[in-house]
Amino acid sequence: MHIELRHLKTIRAIHDTGGLARAAEAMNITQSALSHQVKGLEAQVGVELFVRRSKPLKLSAAGQRLLKLADKVLPEVAAAEEEFMGLRAGKTGRLHITLECHACFEWLFPVLEEFRKAWPDVDVDIRPGLAFDAMPALQREELDLVISSDPEDLDGVVFSPLFDYEPVFVAASSHALAEKPFIEAEDLRGELLITYPVDRSRLDVFTTLLTPAKVEPRGLRQVELTEVILMLVAAGKGVTVLPDWVLRQLRYHSDYVTRPLTRGGVTKRLFAATRDDDVAKPYMAHFLALARKIPVQLQRDTPAA
Repeated sequence: MHIELRHLKTIRAIHDTGGLARAAEAMNITQSALSHQVKGLEAQVGVELFVRRSKPLKLSAAGQRLLKLADKVLPEVAAAEEEFMGLRAGKTGRLHITLECHACFEWLFPVLEEFRKAWPDVDVDIRPGLAFDAMPALQREELDLVISSDPEDLDGVVFSPLFDYEPVFVAASSHALAEKPFIEAEDLRGELLITYPVDRSRLDVFTTLLTPAKVEPRGLRQVELTEVILMLVAAGKGVTVLPDWVLRQLRYHSDYVTRPLTRGGVTKRLFAATRDDDVAKPYMAHFLALARKIPVQLQRDTPAA
């Protein structure tokens, strides 16, 4: 059996459009050619891939299996094509970055390590001192990229989505809130909350949970380093909320418990803000592709026991 990318694209197109005619139009081929391709693929796999009498046209169980393969393979191919397009052109430039997300250093350094290998002649720098004036600095061309979870409507600035993440509650395993399946705003009213030393408007625990509920924690303690925050939490000195890419290993650590915020959990999205005339530069496109891929790998990878 020989399955090609065009077969996976065909399965995806027919599923999305619900019929051969519309799928053929979307793929810019004739319906006859598409029908012939489907018959050839079914001959290879030995089973029917569609329920022919259904309207709209539906996938059979075997077709659904190929659709799952298409959903896995096609985005990877598209990402690789995007990276290769970026690698074909100019090799020099400037990429000065700042972060409105304090914990983003956890995934930014692996991204920059891969980026450096492909673009050794691009001048890369991290400018933490401009974090509090990030967007005006970007517009003034003092910066080239800002990592932010708060997109704005700014003249000449594009916010490219990177990846979704979940802010997660963390406490010592002996903490009273460890018994709860999820954490609500009221649960934090009597707690000492340990956070990064940034304004509340940049802390997910406030923007997504406490501020909308008009709840104040018992107190705040600001700490610069993630490792120190976790050390204090393990010692029972307070609780915290951190993004899931930081907490990958804690889910297997007996000193801590992690819990979602609210019954359904909370999902946030990170963006890369760039000037609109920079976003298509080859090295910028490659950086954005890496910043979409590597953090998700960090979120999903299971640490060794």
